[in-house]
Order: sequence, then C-alpha cells, then structure tokens
Amino acid sequence: MGTQRCRAQKTSLLLIFSVSLLWVSCTSTAPSRFPKPTAIDSYQSEKENSLTCAFAGDIMAHVVNFSQGKFDLIYKDIEDILKESDLSFANLEAPVDDSLPYSAYPEFNMHHDYPDAAIKAGFNVFSLANNHTNDKGKNSIAATKKYFDSKQNVYSNGLCSKKGEEPRPTLIEKNGWKILFLAVTEVMNYRTNTDLFYYVSPAKESRENFLRHISKLRKENPCDLFVLSIHCHDEEYVRTINPTQRDFYLKLLNSGADVVWANHPHVAKGWEVIADENRVPRKIIFHAQGNTISGQRQEVEFDNPDAKRAYTGEGFITQVTFKKDEGVKIAQVNPHLITTYILPDWHFVIKKLNDSFLNELKKEGRNTWAKYLSERKKRMDKIEGKLIWQ
Repeated sequence: MGTQRCRAQKTSLLLIFSVSLLWVSCTSTAPSRFPKPTAIDSYQSEKENSLTCAFAGDIMAHVVNFSQGKFDLIYKDIEDILKESDLSFANLEAPVDDSLPYSAYPEFNMHHDYPDAAIKAGFNVFSLANNHTNDKGKNSIAATKKYFDSKQNVYSNGLCSKKGEEPRPTLIEKNGWKILFLAVTEVMNYRTNTDLFYYVSPAKESRENFLRHISKLRKENPCDLFVLSIHCHDEEYVRTINPTQRDFYLKLLNSGADVVWANHPHVAKGWEVIADENRVPRKIIFHAQGNTISGQRQEVEFDNPDAKRAYTGEGFITQVTFKKDEGVKIAQVNPHLITTYILPDWHFVIKKLNDSFLNELKKEGRNTWAKYLSERKKRMDKIEGKLIWQ
C-alpha cells in the first residue's frame, strides 16, 4: 500500500465519530504512541481544578486467594497509587454473601472481609455487573447490594435498586466534580435474575437502544465526567483488540460517555486517548486492564513466559488526571504495570512490576522469579496507549 493511500485510509479510520471504524495496521501512519507516564499537556494540574482516577481490572477470589487470609497483604504494595488518586475503580468478580461459604470457579462467592481489604487499601468505586454477578442467585445479589450500600464514601453500580429498572448511574461528587458512574455487563453465566442487575445484550438492536439510553442519561444528568464500566462481550484470554467492540466503544463516547472502562478477558490490552477536532485529548477507552488479583497464576510455567495463561498474571492500574479547562480534558495518563506474585508462604499479592521489584527479588535469591518476571515485563511493556484524533 502506498504512503499517500495509507494516510488517506487512516485519516478516515480515525474519525472517532464515524459509524464504522475498523482496526487496521499501517506503520507509517499509525496513531501516535506515547511513553509511560504520559503528560499530554505540559502544565501542572492544580489540585482544585483536577481529578485523578485510577482504573484497575478484575478483583477475583480463587481458593489460593482466600484460603490464606491476611487479605491486607494483597494490596500493600499498591496502596500509594490508590490513595493518591481521588477515585480508584475496580471490577469485583463475585457476589459478597456471608451466609454462604467462600467459593471459587465456576461459581464464586466471597465474604465481606475480602472486599474490606480492597476498600481499606484505597479502592472506592466498584463495578458489580459481570458474568459472575448471578453465580449464587438472587439472595446473594441482594446481599452484595446491602454490603456496598452500607459503606461510607464507597460507590458502586451494576445492581438494580428495584427489579427490572433501566441502567441508572451513580452520582459521585468529589472535589467539586460531578461524576456519573454506570456499570453494565454484556455477558452472564446464567440467564436468570437478569432483572436484578444491569445487563445489555450484545445484539445490534439492544446496543442501539443502549446508545440512546446513554445519550439520554447524559442530557438528563449534567456532570463533568461520565464513566462507563462495561463487562464486555470479548473472548477470555484473547489479547488482541476486537474491532467490533472498539467500534461500539467509540459510539458510546459519541453518545455521552467520557471513559469506557472495559474488562472481562482477564488479560490486559491497550488503551486509546481520544482527542477532539482541535487535538485536545478529551476521552479514553480501556480495552481491558487485566487481572488486578486472581489465582490464575498458581501453576507458573517459569520456562515459558509466553504461555497464553501467563498474561493472566499481569495487569495495569492506570491513573488518569482530568482537568477543567474550557471543558474537561485529559492532562495525564500514568499506567502502572502490576503483577501477581506468590510469596514463599503461598500468599498471592500484587506487586508493581518494575526494576526496583526485580532487583529486590535478586537480592532475596529468588532468581527464578526474577528471571521470569523480567521476561514478563518485556512483553507487557509492549502494551501501550495511543493518542488518536479526528
């Protein structure tokens, strides 16, 4: 393909409000990548005029996660990221029902002490709509909602306040900002009790209705920022970006969302910052942040860092700083690469996957882990964000 032709095609493909975007590759004119962290503007964001949100991935509870107790240990290394952010988002991948025992795949359940540790560490916004929402039936859905409703300064969305209601956002007021937060799922494991959580079918007609609903919500609820969590209709463990999903996310932004925060694959994908016609960065898509914590790494193939399931062990917590300046724009995107690390006593914890941690492992004589995670870091560093514009 000639350079001129490539540029012309790419220009049309990057019109963010186009109704049919395709995911293609063209090296000479690919959307510009930016390093980590990314200061999109050169100014310093004033605290009173900015909002920093941290977007994580899936919080899961396999047997290896909940059997050892001491849940505070899980989050110790990332508390600084969460607590220096105004809002820290995570997807909770299980009901919270103390009346039933802890359980793992295929039907999850956790007790209150498990999410309590995440909240104590600094997570304060939770998506509760996913394919495991209904694992234990309607009573557990009610128990989950009761648990989160009892928490002060903790926000959640995805469960119905009344049976069969249309998806209704949670209003979060923080530092003079008004944020709408809505969580929906496109996937479910059981086709029962769907009138108790926010389910949006991936079928064409349902998606078109949802786009109209998002537009209506934005018009009826004046806000500074609209964050949409979508537990997406993507195949699990696939790391490539689905062009059909991407097209839908762009339409959601056009309909009124500012952040599309997608999860479900349990592996991390790239993200895209969307600039307006004046090349001012305004909106962002997270195609998947991967696992924040899980037990999917329990059988580590140390000699095979490219194994498909190896990617379930890493994810991102990405801080995005928004600034009010002739509208709301994105001032900085700061992704933190994290890994699930297994302590010698078999505790599964989250660690920042950086040179400091790798050097720490070498000093402790855990050379097998150091070598493995060094190779994993090389692979994960290839996952980057893109800045695209009209």
